[in-house]
Amino acid sequence: MPDASGQPAQGSDLAAIEAVVQTYFDGLYEGNTEKLAAAFHPVSHLYSADGKGGVNDLPREQWFEWVRKRASAASQGLARHDRILLVDQSGPETAFVKVACQIPPRYFTDYLVLNLTSDGWKIVSKVFRSETRE
Repeated sequence: MPDASGQPAQGSDLAAIEAVVQTYFDGLYEGNTEKLAAAFHPVSHLYSADGKGGVNDLPREQWFEWVRKRASAASQGLARHDRILLVDQSGPETAFVKVACQIPPRYFTDYLVLNLTSDGWKIVSKVFRSETRE
């Protein structure tokens, strides 16, 4: 997968980064917060525009509560179309990944920032946009 400059991400890091993102995709699709916790660092937050010129700031644990309460895409038999659009690794400990995923009727573009920690690559922030489609 090329980075923003068109160059491949660095070697074995690419596979590890993609594995974390796949765990995120699987956790999101299945509504599995254990998988999401494996991908997201404990201090991570999710951010989105609030539609009024401000920013929503959602701590990981609050998001997990919401995930536990909603029907998963898997339980609804919804098709998966999640994919990595871009990987950009700026150094040995920092990466950015742009992804597309869905929980119909909501379709998301996520910007994931990852850091290499003592526990491996972890998502430390997610900025996302969603749109509802019929």
